[in-house]
Amino acid sequence: MDRNLAIELVRVSEFAALAASKHIGRGNEKAADQAAVDAMRKCLNSLTISGTVVIGEGERDEAPMLYIGEQVGSGGPKVDIALDPLEGTTITAKGGENAMAVIALAQEGGFLNAPDVYMRKISTNTDDVSVVSLDQDLKFNIIELAKFNKVNVEDLVICILDRERHNNEIEIIRSTGARIKMINDGDVSAVISSVVTNSNIDMYYGIGGAPEGVLAAAALQCIGGTIEGQLLFNNDDEIKRAKQTGIQNLDKIYKLNDLAQGDIMFSATGVTDGTMLKGVKITKNYAETHSIIMRSTTGTIRHINGEHNFNIKKLEI
Repeated sequence: MDRNLAIELVRVSEFAALAASKHIGRGNEKAADQAAVDAMRKCLNSLTISGTVVIGEGERDEAPMLYIGEQVGSGGPKVDIALDPLEGTTITAKGGENAMAVIALAQEGGFLNAPDVYMRKISTNTDDVSVVSLDQDLKFNIIELAKFNKVNVEDLVICILDRERHNNEIEIIRSTGARIKMINDGDVSAVISSVVTNSNIDMYYGIGGAPEGVLAAAALQCIGGTIEGQLLFNNDDEIKRAKQTGIQNLDKIYKLNDLAQGDIMFSATGVTDGTMLKGVKITKNYAETHSIIMRSTTGTIRHINGEHNFNIKKLEI
């Protein structure tokens, strides 16, 4: 993929983040998501690509969609697209932390066409895939990670979504002596934080969206670390949709290269302040953004601070 496309990709996530930022703390999740979707779609259609959305907006939350299979771009090289115009709709509506706009590009076939179902995930900052695995129980994984990192179990921080479905896992983590960081939303940023060396998170574990798992894997292909995911199905309709995307082995544990592979570009722009990115700061018709752009083939990671002079009411950039 053309290097210039990386800068264009930043513009896409910036545009979505700026649009969503108008709704920070206003209590309307759908309005925030719709604004981000509309902005991202408009910007994507200006790129010289022939893109296919393979990881798009979810059906589970009845969110406005950049739907799976949608064709975007003005024509050019064929690419597959994984995106979440606003990861953290609830976070944005409540004015919380770690909301961001996320998008990744890969060559055709580079992403798992994951249906919008739940996925059990585990990730950590080691590239040694034998240390932690979904094939092993959670307590064993924590103990093995402490041994590998040559630290006490009590020194580890395990990140998990604050959900009732995780009550048992939370008790298991506490029984080991490890510490817990519970988050309300935003497991893409949590997975990325689990592999960033300056983060205080050592492992991410839990059940979240499958599309977010693919997006997180795209980032990890650029920055290192490991992730595994296993699709979870609640009913026959979810199984049917999975099979329609080409998934036959319903119990498969997906490794990093199963989720995302090849030449990948990843861009994220903060909407609200978080552990990885600063949020959008607006003063009258002036805004500041903080983005990260990464590419798997070069290992390049760039932090981009943008300054935008625009009409915030009309979002004319």
